[in-house]
Amino acid sequence: MNHLASWNKSNSPCQFYGVTCDLSSQHVIGIALANLSLSGSLSPSVSLLPSLVSLELGANSLSGIVPSELANCTNLQVLNLSTNSLTGKVPDLSALKNLQGFDLSTNGFSGEFPTWIGELLGLVELGLGENNFDEGFIPQNIGNLKNLTWLFLGQCNLIGEIPASIFELTSLGTLDFSRNQISGIFPKAISNLQNLYKIELFQNNLTGEIPPELAKLTLLSEFDISRNQLSGEIPPEIGSLKKLKIFHLYRNNFSGEIPEGFGELEFLWSFSIYENSFSGKFPANFGRFSPLNSIDISENNFSGEFPRFLCQNNNLQFLLALDNDFSGEFPDSYSSCKTLQRFRISQNHFTGKIPDGIWGLPNAVIIDVADNGFVGGISSDIGVSASLNQLYVQNNKFVGELPPELENLYQLQKLFAFNNSFSGQIPSQIASLKQLSSLHLEGNVLTGPIPSEVGLCTNLVDLNLAQNLLGGTIPETLDLLTSLNSLNLSQNYLRGSIPEGLQALKLSYVDFSNNQLSGGIPPELLLIAGEEAFSGNDGLCIEEIPRTQKYSSLSFCNSNHGRNGVLGRRVVLMIIIFVVLIVLLAGLAFVSYESFKLEERRKRRDFDECKGKDSKWVLESFHPMELDPEEICNLEEDNLIGSGSADDEYDAKVADFGIAKIAEGSELSCFAGTLGYLAPGN
Repeated sequence: MNHLASWNKSNSPCQFYGVTCDLSSQHVIGIALANLSLSGSLSPSVSLLPSLVSLELGANSLSGIVPSELANCTNLQVLNLSTNSLTGKVPDLSALKNLQGFDLSTNGFSGEFPTWIGELLGLVELGLGENNFDEGFIPQNIGNLKNLTWLFLGQCNLIGEIPASIFELTSLGTLDFSRNQISGIFPKAISNLQNLYKIELFQNNLTGEIPPELAKLTLLSEFDISRNQLSGEIPPEIGSLKKLKIFHLYRNNFSGEIPEGFGELEFLWSFSIYENSFSGKFPANFGRFSPLNSIDISENNFSGEFPRFLCQNNNLQFLLALDNDFSGEFPDSYSSCKTLQRFRISQNHFTGKIPDGIWGLPNAVIIDVADNGFVGGISSDIGVSASLNQLYVQNNKFVGELPPELENLYQLQKLFAFNNSFSGQIPSQIASLKQLSSLHLEGNVLTGPIPSEVGLCTNLVDLNLAQNLLGGTIPETLDLLTSLNSLNLSQNYLRGSIPEGLQALKLSYVDFSNNQLSGGIPPELLLIAGEEAFSGNDGLCIEEIPRTQKYSSLSFCNSNHGRNGVLGRRVVLMIIIFVVLIVLLAGLAFVSYESFKLEERRKRRDFDECKGKDSKWVLESFHPMELDPEEICNLEEDNLIGSGSADDEYDAKVADFGIAKIAEGSELSCFAGTLGYLAPGN
């Protein structure tokens, strides 16, 4: 709807939507356009409305700065620009002395906190919280605003202690300094503010204890000092604050018991004290007379029986009591608490059976009874809890079959039932759980096959069925779980092969160990999980060692498994090549040796034949011979290597690789030199 359609020239401004005019003067005195999804910036021309008394533009999408000209609207009594996207520094508007309501909270203002605010003495309501001012102290002059009933300065970077002047604002009904860095001891002087009905000091750095004087604030309805560093016990006097509706102390260091007076409160709506060190028995009548809607007492040390009356008035939506020391059976009275949305009592010492009605909570989003000593089974009433998102029953002593009525939990995302004694088969009706992301059934005595219908739970991310008695084969339908990240089927009696299709999933963890699986391990799964995830399956084998490791303790696949090991083929091929090379080398060596022997025989034969033809040839090598000059064909002395004698006889020596032969009775007159060699003298 265009709420500003009437803002046109054909209409008088007094006819504009959201505009109020003075009946006599027809001057604009009010503009009320809150929560209309308006955008744009605030025009300086607003200062042309001198009679403007009220400007309310909260809960829109306005941006830009607040024009300083707004200070000219001196008749303004109400200025509300909260919950927009305004930025920049807050201009000096100290001239607006008639202001009673001033709210700029929940914007993006920055710069120094506007200390001039203490000059607007007529202020009744002041809101500057949820802005990004520079870190600074709470201005003391705020104590001058004696008419203040509402003070909201939460989350605006305030530091230091709360000024004493604040505790002089006796008209104050709401005091909110939450989500700052305020320090110091919790102020006793706060008890001076007799009209306070709301104290919001959570998420600061306050220390000390709750003063008993706080009980003087008889109008106190909302009290939230959670997420500080407070300690000590709750003074018993606080239990006398009959108008208490909200009481939050969570994430502090409180101890001791809860005063019995809290069991008599008639208006208590929300009670949250988790993450403290409270102990002892919880008040037996707590919630009996009040419209309790929410209680969180988790992570304390409460003991004894659980209080019976928290849902006495059928208004309880949030019951959280996990991680305490409660014991005994859980009260039957909660069977009729159909308003419950979050029911968490895990990590206690409860025993006995859970009342059937608690399984059937039509509005429950979470049922968490894990880590106790409960017995019995999950009632068929679970089918009534159609809104259930998370079911935690792990680490108990539950028995029996998982009820087929689980199929009605269409919104279920997490089912944790591990470490119990559930038996029977996994119900095929699990196929109806289309939103299921985590299924943990490990550590039970489930039997039968893994239902193929599990593959229809296509949002599964985490599937753990380990440590059961499951048999049969791994369903091929698991490769339909395209979101699956973790799969644990270890310690069962599964047989057959691991489906190849699982390699296509985005798995980061798998475990098939200690089953009766056989066949080849899909290499991508082996690469993801390592050999440990496949150990204890004598029939499993690998085709090759993963590239990330040098050795493998797993056996290699052979024909019996329907696969030929790639690594085995490579080894055989290398052996064949090696043998062939050895044979070739041996053959070459043999042929070379035979050729050498043949050549030797041929040479010997030629020599023998030569020797037989002319037995007068005698080979003399490196033997001294005495020759006459005529016998060496009148060679000159320079052509001989050797030494002469006085009677012209020479000792001839072989040189230049030569040989000398004497052939007696030969037709040749002489022989000298080596074949192919010409003596230097010729």
